[in-house]
Amino acid sequence: QVQLVESGGGLVQPGGSLRLSCAASGSIFSINAMGWYRQAPGKQVELVAASTSGGTITYADSVKGRFTISRDNAKNTVYLQMNSLKPEDTAVYYCNAKIRDSGLRRSDYWGQGTQVTVSS
Repeated sequence: QVQLVESGGGLVQPGGSLRLSCAASGSIFSINAMGWYRQAPGKQVELVAASTSGGTITYADSVKGRFTISRDNAKNTVYLQMNSLKPEDTAVYYCNAKIRDSGLRRSDYWGQGTQVTVSS
């Protein structure tokens, strides 16, 4: 059993910062990629940022220069530092991890989602 637990969402004013965390736990053999997606009201889920075990990092154009993804592989944790937040960043943010479990099965795992609201 593998779980992803997110933390760090909340309400922030435009221009402010938040840091999201997502920790993977359970019967993990290896983690390939970890990343963040978001879904705003009435919109489709979109990739925000992703980091592979090989060091490749991808950002959505809308967050480049403002958001930074990082990983602590020893803790199986991924972070999303969000700076210069805008109202259009308001969404539910989901952590995603591509994990090979102890039975060597590859699966996509998702966190429970954390609300980020940017408003004055």
